[in-house]
Amino acid sequence: MFIRAIEAVERFGIPRKLIVGFLTIAIFMTDDGFELTFLTKYMVDQGFSASQGSLLITVYGLFAALAGWTAGMLAEMFGARRIMLVGAGWWIGIHLIFLGVALPSGIYPLILAVYALRGFGYPLFIYSFVVLLSQTVRPDRLSSAMGLFWTCFSMGLGVFGAYIPSFLIPIVGEYRTFWFAIPFSVAGLIMCFALVPRTRSAQSANLTHMQRLERVASGATIIFRNRDIAVCSAIRIINSLLLYGFPVIMPLYLCGRQYGGENWFRIEDWMRIWGCVFIVMLGFNVFWGWFLDHFGWVWPMRWFGCALLGMCSLSFYYIPRWFGANAALMVVAAILIGVGTSAFASIPSIMNALAPNERGAALSVYNLSAGLATFVGPGIATILLTMLGIDGICWAYAILYATGILLTYTLHPKQPGIVERRRKTVVGAEAAAASATETVEAVRASSDLE
Repeated sequence: MFIRAIEAVERFGIPRKLIVGFLTIAIFMTDDGFELTFLTKYMVDQGFSASQGSLLITVYGLFAALAGWTAGMLAEMFGARRIMLVGAGWWIGIHLIFLGVALPSGIYPLILAVYALRGFGYPLFIYSFVVLLSQTVRPDRLSSAMGLFWTCFSMGLGVFGAYIPSFLIPIVGEYRTFWFAIPFSVAGLIMCFALVPRTRSAQSANLTHMQRLERVASGATIIFRNRDIAVCSAIRIINSLLLYGFPVIMPLYLCGRQYGGENWFRIEDWMRIWGCVFIVMLGFNVFWGWFLDHFGWVWPMRWFGCALLGMCSLSFYYIPRWFGANAALMVVAAILIGVGTSAFASIPSIMNALAPNERGAALSVYNLSAGLATFVGPGIATILLTMLGIDGICWAYAILYATGILLTYTLHPKQPGIVERRRKTVVGAEAAAASATETVEAVRASSDLE
């Protein structure tokens, strides 16, 4: 069965030497997801305020976004595998300081600083692997590879990282559960060292260290020099508005009587409804990767991504108002959010095609945009909540998704595979037309002879 699984992945155009790398991503991201579902509660239980607990996660995300920005360029210059090892080692070392020194001290500034610094670790690990994919996988199969990458990411962070602690906490408590993340991070580091292949970009193989640093610095400006990369960045941020914005506002609306809510669902019901988003994404990340490579990068992202998510933004607000506590309809809406959020797997491929000589820089912008999405979604909700209410936030998201539709019309990448198939189709049609013409002329000549 294992061999068949490998053969199935290879049919997506992914080299066998990279397959274990995807498993490495799932295992390593499990450690980073361990505390996300209960860290804020733990901080409140230790006597800190809820705002201090949420600030911890917010600052962590900011540092992760900055690390994601640099990961692509560093991996391009110094080798993806090397930067992955640096990221894993950094995460493990800072996590040990966080658990052994910062948390027991009870000093909030120290806890905040150490936890923020840990945020540099995982983006260096996972986004360097994205660079490795761009260097190794055929361009016409890169979206398929990215779909599998996000499936493994979601499996580690959103499934294993959430469910394993839910079984451990009743047995060993919250603080000891933090320590169980270490075996997963160490396993990811060992697998990376032993099994992830070494690669180096042909563009940087002969550069000195100073020249590489200059390339890193110049690559940071690509978002200002390349309009198409800036557009892709905006679309990537819009992609995740609901994924990070709805968890902020929907518990207030669906599970209480504030902000127009009618206490339709219990908090655990809301969590199960929202969990459907990530379960669906496990399969559709792979499906969309394959679909986008075979049928086009841009138009599915436009209609199945932006348009679908815009409608879902409004449906989450209006379904309970029109149909009451109808969990089935809410689950359907959550499933559609998972489908739509997964339909953006082609953005790294588009960026590669639009900046072929600066792939590391382009992917760094992609990584930064993915990180910034964790701020923009909740930020819009925070700013508009008292001004416009939940309905105003949902309409604001819908308008931004409509803006995303318009932005996709400015992207015209040359997609490998699609271009060749179209050329073959045109050549085949021309050959068929020529053959038909020759046949007609032969018939006419025969008639003239008679």
